[in-house]
Amino acid sequence: MKLTKTLALVASLVIAPIVSAAPATDVSNESALKQKLTDTLGVNVSLIQQSPIDGLYQVLTDRGVLYVTKDGAKLFHGNLYDIDKGMKNLTEAALAGPRIEMLKPFEDEMLVYKAKNEKHVVTVFTDVDCGYCRKLHSQMQGYNDLGITIRYLAYPRAGIPSANADEMQAVWCAKDPLKAMSEAKSGGKVTAASCDIDIAAQYKLGTSFGINGTPALILENGVMVPGYQAPADLLRTIEANL
Repeated sequence: MKLTKTLALVASLVIAPIVSAAPATDVSNESALKQKLTDTLGVNVSLIQQSPIDGLYQVLTDRGVLYVTKDGAKLFHGNLYDIDKGMKNLTEAALAGPRIEMLKPFEDEMLVYKAKNEKHVVTVFTDVDCGYCRKLHSQMQGYNDLGITIRYLAYPRAGIPSANADEMQAVWCAKDPLKAMSEAKSGGKVTAASCDIDIAAQYKLGTSFGINGTPALILENGVMVPGYQAPADLLRTIEANL
């Protein structure tokens, strides 16, 4: 059976300072566990390691983090918190490091609104039809004035394939993508176009990060901030997570 929508996407993540992810552990039955999870749930497993809870492995997949017993018989999906450390979200921490590495191959595809006096870089998974995405975009100058560079990747909420995804493909493939993005987010029509940009791959990346809504902001240290934040609020969030 395939992973249900609820299981497929990590629940809304609480913003928390990064804690070190558990170190990789020799998993004697790693191949068998990967195969079982792939066959049963339809996920691609990138890493299995010891979790902060004895007896559970932490599994990084293309649909977020799962926790599975060492014999592979029981599975838990959800966020794991450390009560003694101010309710730090350990599931978010497990994703933070891998997110940084997973973003690197997509850097050439990002639509970048660069701050003149750049101090921080935030990657935003966006949708051209999302109200709060449009609000964020309308304040681009405010983010840039605070030294925050915004980099866009596509996350069409209607999924792949969809008219929504086609619209975002047109933006990324436009002669002037930055201008096309502004036009689309102001309700304008962008002429259909095709190119080598793979919007489906960007969408899949967002899903693997645990994104289930837009905008979703990824800070430089890999922490995800779900939802819109005004320029001054985002700067405070960034500084709190340094």
